[in-house]
Amino acid sequence: MSRALNILNLVLALGCALGLARVIAIAGLHVPLDPNEGWNAYHTAAAMSGGNLYPGAGFLTNNYPPLSFYVVGLIGGDHIVAGRIVSLLAFAAVAVSIFAVARAMGTSRRAALFGALWFAAGLLIFTDYFGMDDPQLLGHAIAMTGFLLLLRGNMAGAALAMAVALFVKHNLVAMPAAVLIWLALFDRRNAMRFAAWGLGAALLGLAAFRMIYGVGLPGRLNSPRLFSFTLLSENIAAWTLWGATALAAMTALLLKHRDDRCVALCAIYALAAVLVGACFSGGAGVDMNVWFDAVIALSIGAALAMDRFERPLHKALAAVAYAVPLLCGLTLAYDEDWLTRDFWLHPARDDAATAAADVDFLKAHDGPALCEMLSLCYWAGKRAEVDVFNLGQAYATGARGDDALVRLVDARYFRAVEFDSMDEFALGARVKQAFARNYRVDHEDDEGVFLVPR
Repeated sequence: MSRALNILNLVLALGCALGLARVIAIAGLHVPLDPNEGWNAYHTAAAMSGGNLYPGAGFLTNNYPPLSFYVVGLIGGDHIVAGRIVSLLAFAAVAVSIFAVARAMGTSRRAALFGALWFAAGLLIFTDYFGMDDPQLLGHAIAMTGFLLLLRGNMAGAALAMAVALFVKHNLVAMPAAVLIWLALFDRRNAMRFAAWGLGAALLGLAAFRMIYGVGLPGRLNSPRLFSFTLLSENIAAWTLWGATALAAMTALLLKHRDDRCVALCAIYALAAVLVGACFSGGAGVDMNVWFDAVIALSIGAALAMDRFERPLHKALAAVAYAVPLLCGLTLAYDEDWLTRDFWLHPARDDAATAAADVDFLKAHDGPALCEMLSLCYWAGKRAEVDVFNLGQAYATGARGDDALVRLVDARYFRAVEFDSMDEFALGARVKQAFARNYRVDHEDDEGVFLVPR
């Protein structure tokens, strides 16, 4: 079985290396990867320039904690590219931490490597967060530092790191919750210490936030958002493909080694992460990142399974449980472009050319611009005007009225406009009608629909 695991690790490592090389090649290009990238870049610019990071009025919303904006801003230059660099470094840090955690739990090097590679391969296959300007992986990297400190008996350091991670991305609640439950079961004294340090750090952070920004962070994080049971079922189904068999292997490992504290910690973490992911999954705009805690837990579980299962058959079944989702994901994501030379040697070349033309189009129209894909407006040097997604959610939930925006559209305030689509229009019927009255389509391409005043 050791030889088979070595071969499996080699295959995973080669696949991850190819995917990583492609992502690195794209990182410096002006190619929009996700609407979050431009949104994060504008807030990073506000943080580094001393602007209003949490505006209370207008059409912009910031519903993220502040720390990631300053981390990305310290790199300087193009904030989108800087954010992608931070994301890549954070990914590497999480993968290394998974290896280190597994080793600290007593696994062999090859078992720990399997866990880290399963994490990396899953992110490449099932998500687009790999190398994206988004704080999710940065938050996990910081939280994993706390996990390592926990295993070394440093309760204060563990609690502080996990608290800091929450001020990078606020959905990282599964790990501290799982750690507290695990400590309460096995070490009540340290559970009290962990809780005290964590609560103290969180309250101090909230107080500092109010002093610095003049508003309360919980209210900013709780932005209006539609909830859909259809979206909930779709997101859970997508996660099931990725993690269901791995979760079954983790359950079997727990039943076999229920007295192993490391296995118990990993299982509690996985269960808490799955529950948290399911709770978040029904919200509009929620992506696969809400399942990353579960993936990290199961990655550690993969290393434990390869180490703790004694019989070769049990190890083989566990390896299959982890490998099958990756194969299924590759099959579903298969594209004929994978077989072309340009896909690997010149990735996103056509996309970059299209985006460059659209950026030039926006630059050519002096004055305000509205972009649903905010990275296009950012690269065009335009001021951030409208956060289309969050504003659309505020309209859809009735938290805000759209009269102010309709007036601007009727006045033809925006000199150029980009929407992802006019069919699935995010800002509601009245705003769509206002654009139809006052704007015409200039052109359409893979980046969206571009409008100019009539």
